[in-house]
Amino acid sequence: MRSGYFRILPALLTALCGALLSSPAPAADPQRVVSLGGPITEIVYALGAGDRLVGADASSIYPAAAEKLPKVGYYRGFAVEGVIGLQPQLVLASDQAGPPAAMAQLQKLGIPVVVLSAEPTLEGLEQRLEGVAKALGLGNAGHEQVARIRAEVSRLTQTRSKQSVLLLSAHSGKLQAAGEGTAADALLRLTGARNLFADKGYKPLSAEAAAALQPEVIVTTTLSVEANGGIKGFLAQPGIAVTPAARNGRLVVMDDLLLLGFGPRLPEALRELQAGLAARP
Repeated sequence: MRSGYFRILPALLTALCGALLSSPAPAADPQRVVSLGGPITEIVYALGAGDRLVGADASSIYPAAAEKLPKVGYYRGFAVEGVIGLQPQLVLASDQAGPPAAMAQLQKLGIPVVVLSAEPTLEGLEQRLEGVAKALGLGNAGHEQVARIRAEVSRLTQTRSKQSVLLLSAHSGKLQAAGEGTAADALLRLTGARNLFADKGYKPLSAEAAAALQPEVIVTTTLSVEANGGIKGFLAQPGIAVTPAARNGRLVVMDDLLLLGFGPRLPEALRELQAGLAARP
């Protein structure tokens, strides 16, 4: 296993907090675990260790059991008091969890913290799977998941799409597009389809810009559709309504964590996206 598979708090955290923070070593077989990041929580369940979770952040919405866990806020701004109150033996955190001062406080209190890369690549997913398995003392469970995912993705990517696609979210009434470096873009690239949004990361998208891109297909999340009153309301939004995708009913709606998580359900996400891109109204 490469040394980068997991690390105890990134150097960036030390720099921002202005002090060298040393995390105590996790217990060999931790039974009280808090997860900060929906994809990390999903990995714990995929490895068969969901019964060890005593809490998670608000983005942990899959599987159904995760929604019943005590929540400590959103992982990018979690409540330290909420984590402490759950008396964890280990905190598993995305490297996007924070703020840094909150992460540092956990360490000062002697709570072991393992930070895992959120990179939306197959290599990054392997690091998360094997890092979580190692932290939980699960032996080869991570390797087995990695082998399964690699084999399924290799088979699925034999079929390629050539369609032009716009990846959108609209939870708060404002359009955001997903560009290079996002999990949604990484998933789309596996299909062979072209992402029309050329910028990096998630960025606001004006109605004029959406209309000018003229996507053949729009891909979005379940929560985005629900926030706009359903598919009809989503497609009627200014800028979207005049696109070929809206005129032809070419909208692919996916579970939020499935589209945005790049987690252990990656083959399922890829199959669902491929089917949506291939479908004709």
